[in-house]
Amino acid sequence: MPSPLPAAVRLAWWGTAWLRGHVVADQLIDAVVDTDAVHLLSFPDGAAEPLVTGLGVLRGAGADAFGAALPVEGDPVGLGGPRAFNDAALEAGEAVVALDAGGFPVQGLVPVRVGASVTWTALAAQRRQLPDVGDADRLLRAELPAAADTLARLEVARWRPEVADRLLNLRHRARVTAPPGVPARCAELAARALQALDIVELALDDDGGAITAHEAESRRGALVPLGRAARAALVAAASPEVWPPA
Repeated sequence: MPSPLPAAVRLAWWGTAWLRGHVVADQLIDAVVDTDAVHLLSFPDGAAEPLVTGLGVLRGAGADAFGAALPVEGDPVGLGGPRAFNDAALEAGEAVVALDAGGFPVQGLVPVRVGASVTWTALAAQRRQLPDVGDADRLLRAELPAAADTLARLEVARWRPEVADRLLNLRHRARVTAPPGVPARCAELAARALQALDIVELALDDDGGAITAHEAESRRGALVPLGRAARAALVAAASPEVWPPA
């Protein structure tokens, strides 16, 4: 079964676990590649090479961890610049930042997909500002019931019964598989963030149907903050520089 996690989160989690000796290369590749055919890594001065080989180069350059970014237009969460990296990450919708032991960027990686093949393109990256896990957790916990209340007032079951079902079963969420070294709190936060993003995607899938323009705008007004909170939570859960102490 395919992982529900974005590729950037898989690479951040499992790449960090590999760098820190918690998993071996085969486990890293199986988790990151998932149902794709192959993942490669391309540096500016060379051809694309196997992912583990490229990550080994980054380890030799001082990389100690990988952190995820999940930017969308108007919300560059997980990015710190420069513009070339931000633009490429925004176009892809995700990216990874290789970090040294002090949390400073070693390299940025942006996935480029062609069919079932993904090539992570290396670009210069700058230090980023992130919400810590606690703040991201609290924001998501606040936004989810607020969005649920708004959708209930808009009679969500009338136009999206599957969204109503998800909102009535918030305690039943898909489990995510995290490698050793990822704090349990971060794995649980990632699962709730994915659940919220799934609700947002379903509820915003069709702005037409039987609802009015005012209802559509009210729906979007409730869901955009939830999507922002969910992405921030998922980025925090997949960014070791803000993980709580072990």
